[in-house]
Amino acid sequence: MKANPFFSAQINRVFTLLIIALFISGNILGSTFLKKQDQNDTLSYKLVKGTIMDSDNGSPLIFANLTVEDTNIATVSNSEGDFSLKIPKEMLNKKLTVSYIGYKSKMVDIKDLKGDKNKIKLELLTVSLDAINVFPKDPYLLIQAVIQRRNENYIQEESLMTAFYRETIKNRRQYASLSEAVVEVYKHSYGNDRQDVIRLMKGRKSADYSKLDTLVFKLQGGPYSTIMLDIMKNPYMILDYDVLEDYTFSIANITREDNRLLYVLEFAQREWVQEPLFYGKLYIDAESLAIVNATYNINTEDQAAVARMFIKRKPAGAQVYPTEASYMVSYREKDGKWIYGYSRGELTFKVKWNKRLFNSVYHTGIEMAVTDWKATNEKPFKSSDRMKMNIVMTDAQLGFADDNFWGKYNVIEPEKSIETAIKKIQKNLDKLEH
Repeated sequence: MKANPFFSAQINRVFTLLIIALFISGNILGSTFLKKQDQNDTLSYKLVKGTIMDSDNGSPLIFANLTVEDTNIATVSNSEGDFSLKIPKEMLNKKLTVSYIGYKSKMVDIKDLKGDKNKIKLELLTVSLDAINVFPKDPYLLIQAVIQRRNENYIQEESLMTAFYRETIKNRRQYASLSEAVVEVYKHSYGNDRQDVIRLMKGRKSADYSKLDTLVFKLQGGPYSTIMLDIMKNPYMILDYDVLEDYTFSIANITREDNRLLYVLEFAQREWVQEPLFYGKLYIDAESLAIVNATYNINTEDQAAVARMFIKRKPAGAQVYPTEASYMVSYREKDGKWIYGYSRGELTFKVKWNKRLFNSVYHTGIEMAVTDWKATNEKPFKSSDRMKMNIVMTDAQLGFADDNFWGKYNVIEPEKSIETAIKKIQKNLDKLEH
């Protein structure tokens, strides 16, 4: 394979999800950081909660999109299908649109949503035989057309986004670190190569490092790691002309999202390519040829090479290597143009100790959902206001629990296991304080 220094440099930039492994004695640290919330905010919105599910079997639909009608206020359901959404009271007469690939979208009157046990059921869509006959003949021509239409399909103006970010670290099933933040993202147009920038509005972190088996793992990059997964803004991962020849592409299926016909384009690195690349699926709007969703993994067969990509520092006497790295990104459409809406990354890695019988397995996760956005004529944030690209969500001073902390800001509903972890960590902190 020919050398591609541009790609090598950029893929390192993409994987800001680097693990810093520090060898320390086990102890318990916990914290929360940033601003107090004006109590009056609670008077200005309605909080609705519920579950998105399949209408036939009741199974939860994870990472479904929810958007308030005629606005950019949005969120996603979590990995258990649950959602929460804070809706300004002046918008309670609007509808909530719920969409999910392979299902018919549904609009619900917001005023009809009561309490926290709303169940929104979506119907599975079937694809007719006529639709199956419209398969593109050449998948390479299809992916090239996707790239050529990027500026036509994606927003070509600067945007100011409000977004919710969460990162977690688990030792097997036990949460050891939880960080959450509300951030603003200055997103350059999709025709502008300048890097999007982020500033922190609110944040909190809690950690119980005793769960990490004498290791402290920290994720470097924070919210920047999630916006780098926007493959239409950062195409050098998969959708750059210089790397297309390193992949095979094939049309795997056709599906729908409401009335929108989607091609499912599978891709994988060619057998002769030695460096670890990606494999996955691109969901492409058959009419506009815009990518509306992508799910992909990195090839972890070469453990040493993947470890060099992810592990920045590790303790002596241990081999650390990722066993799985999976990603997804989804886009939202308004007035015929698409923009980044949600992304998620999950990494599982194993620590093999030289003088221990059993290995340690750790799981890390990052996700960010855009909860509101608008076009802007403002200049990008000042350098002094920006989060650093290599940020580690650091410990600060107070406890994690604060019912009024987030005020009117929308968040991704936490999984039940995360809620349990927060309570356990907080209980440990209370013991230390007394």
